[in-house]
Amino acid sequence: MSLAFNPNNALIGASAPKVSNAFLPKRLAARSAGSVEEYHFTEIKPKKQLKEIRKVLVPEKKRFIFKYGFKFNVTNICVVCGTQHTWDMSDPYRPGIPLHQVTKGKPLRGTYCQKHAAIYKQMEMLEQQILANEHGLEFRRFIPKPRMPQVLQSKGPLTTLSRADLQSLIAVGWIVTAPKKSKENPQEEYNRLAGDIKNNLERMEFLVNGGEE
Repeated sequence: MSLAFNPNNALIGASAPKVSNAFLPKRLAARSAGSVEEYHFTEIKPKKQLKEIRKVLVPEKKRFIFKYGFKFNVTNICVVCGTQHTWDMSDPYRPGIPLHQVTKGKPLRGTYCQKHAAIYKQMEMLEQQILANEHGLEFRRFIPKPRMPQVLQSKGPLTTLSRADLQSLIAVGWIVTAPKKSKENPQEEYNRLAGDIKNNLERMEFLVNGGEE
């Protein structure tokens, strides 16, 4: 078996992957080995774009007189361009097992390189967009947003504290008192004093236990 040296300094079997260049047709350039980049569609309608991007990710077939089998169906080899790439199990961009018809069919032994894994993620987002449009939803609702802590969301000084906040502050030694200018009716003052007694008892129990949770 002959060995070839690919642009990513990796030895692979079969033949060397074709490197993308400016003179290749658009689909061949997208299927060739290269750096990670966004795929720009020729079609305008989303469903036609889905068919277009699937053709980019179809595994390369062997050629003799007619197409048969798959050219790069080898472990850690990209099934599209033949670039060797070993994915780390914890890598969030690690693609799933390639199928011989991209979204269906029998699984292959190969994988996707970084370039075609990014294009596969782009195809998945397009599928979600089509699904959202069919159900009358906005696509941005499918994009998860990071949850910010409540402290970072506040736009000014804190004016109220919950009971859990008071307990956590008193447990570490803070003394929380009501503001001097506040006007409390007898019932509100009773509730505050009862809460202070409970919080102080919890603080005393904390100290009795040696100051350890």
